[in-house]
Amino acid sequence: MEELKIVGVENGALHIALSGDIDLGNAENFYTETIAAYTENPMDVTFDCTALNFIDSTTLGTFVKILKTLKTNGHAVRLVDLQPKIKKLFLICSLDKIMEIA
Repeated sequence: MEELKIVGVENGALHIALSGDIDLGNAENFYTETIAAYTENPMDVTFDCTALNFIDSTTLGTFVKILKTLKTNGHAVRLVDLQPKIKKLFLICSLDKIMEIA
């Protein structure tokens, strides 16, 4: 998936860089690739969203699905450097209450 790049492990967390658009058309691949990377390195996951331009409601649900999988194993999800328009979606849906948004 072109929109997802495994950066590596930094500060005890798996860092994944997201870019472009993640929507209904590629959200399942986003989930599959994230969980595959997490399975190889089970630890907290930090998503670098600097280059992420667009998400839709399917993607919001996918982030929640990823969080549920990680929380089952005692790990967390952190999103960093969200663009204001995307951060607003997370805040409107109160997802900042269940995952860290920096």
